[in-house]
Amino acid sequence: MTVPMWIWMATIAGIVGLLLYDLLFHVRAAHIPTVREAATWSAAYVSCAVMFGLGVFWFGGRKMGTEFFAGYLTELALSVDNLFVFLIIMASFRVPRADQQKALLVGIVIAMIARGGFIALGAALINRFAWMFYIFGLVLLLTAGKLLRPEGDEAEPKDNLTMRLARRLIHTSDHYDGDKLFTVVNGKRVLTPMLLVMVALGLTDIMFALDSIPAIFGLTQNVFIVFTATAFSLLGLRQLYFLLDGLLDRLIYLSYGLAAILGFIGVKLVLPALHENNLPFINDGEPVGVAEVGIELSLIVILAVLALTVVTSLMSPAGKARTVVANARRHATQYLDTTYATDVDTRRRIYAALEDELQTISNLPAKHRDAIHREDELMALIHRALSLRDQRRTAREAREAEERFEH
Repeated sequence: MTVPMWIWMATIAGIVGLLLYDLLFHVRAAHIPTVREAATWSAAYVSCAVMFGLGVFWFGGRKMGTEFFAGYLTELALSVDNLFVFLIIMASFRVPRADQQKALLVGIVIAMIARGGFIALGAALINRFAWMFYIFGLVLLLTAGKLLRPEGDEAEPKDNLTMRLARRLIHTSDHYDGDKLFTVVNGKRVLTPMLLVMVALGLTDIMFALDSIPAIFGLTQNVFIVFTATAFSLLGLRQLYFLLDGLLDRLIYLSYGLAAILGFIGVKLVLPALHENNLPFINDGEPVGVAEVGIELSLIVILAVLALTVVTSLMSPAGKARTVVANARRHATQYLDTTYATDVDTRRRIYAALEDELQTISNLPAKHRDAIHREDELMALIHRALSLRDQRRTAREAREAEERFEH
C-alpha cells in the first residue's frame, strides 16, 4: 500500500511535536521523575503507539496493522536492551540523576534522525538488490549468537568504543553545570560533560540500529511501517528508562529472548530471499521452493517469547539477586557522590535504600549471598559508603555536643 505524502508529513509533524513537548515541558527544568510520573508518561506513549496502530489497522488493513504491532514490539524490546548500556554510560560519566532526562532526550533525537537515514538506505538496497535479504538475515543470526554469549562479552566493548570516541571528539570541562551544555571556567566559555554524554548516548543507539533496522525489515518492507514502529519505540524510551531503572537487572533472561526473536526474524528474512533467489551459487540461480512465515505467526511468536522471557526473569531467584546487587551498587555510588551541600533528606533517602538492599542481600539464599560477598569491588564500594555515613554521623554528633556545651 502506497502511503500518501500528506500522511507522511502529518505523522512526522506529530512525532516532532511530541519531542518538542518533551523538551519544552518535561526536561526544561531538571528534576528526578517519580515512579508515578515515569509510569504515567510511559503508559501515555504506549497508548499513542497502540492508537496509531489501530489507525493503521483501520485505514491500511489487517496485514499492515499486524506488521506495525510486530515491528513496534520488536523495536521496543530491543530498546529495553539498550537501556542497560544507557545505565552504564550514565554511571561512567557520573551524570547527576536530576540532569539525566535532557541527555537521554537529545541522545534519542540523534538516534531517531540517524535511524531515519538507515531506514532510507535499507529500503533503497532492498528495492535494488534482492540478495540484501541474505545479508540482513545473516546480520540478525550473528547478533542472536552474540546475545547468547556469557555476560560481558558484548556490552562492554561496544560501550567503551562509543565513550572513547565521544571523549576523543569532544573536549569538555571536568564538572557539570546542571544540564547546561556550556559553562564558564577561568573566564572562558567551555563545553560541559553533558554534551559528551548526549553524543555517547546517540552513538550507542546508532550502533544498536545496525541490529534493529534489519530486524524490522525482516517483518515488513513497508517503509512507512518501519519508520513509525521505530519512532514510537524510541519516543517513550526516556520515561521507560526511569520507570525500569532498578528493575532492568531483574530481566535476567532478556538477552535469550531477544536472541530467539532475532534468530526467528533472521530465518524469516532468508526464506523469501530463497523463494526469489537469483544468485548463481545457490540452487544454480533458480528459486528455492520454501514455505514463508506469515506476519500473524510472527506477531504470535514475538509476543510469546517476550511474555515467557519476562515471566521467567521475574520468577528467577538469580534475577532478584542481580537486581539487589545493581541497586546496592547504584545507591552506594550515589551516596559517595553526595556532599554536605546535598539536601539532607536526599542523603538519608539514598542511605535508607542502601540499608534496605543490604538487608535483602543478607536474606538471599546462601549461594547467591556468597557470590555477592565474593565481589570485592562491590563490597569495597558499599563499605566506603557505610564509612562515610559513620564519619558524617560522628561529625554531626561532635557539632551538636559543642553547641550544647556553648549554650
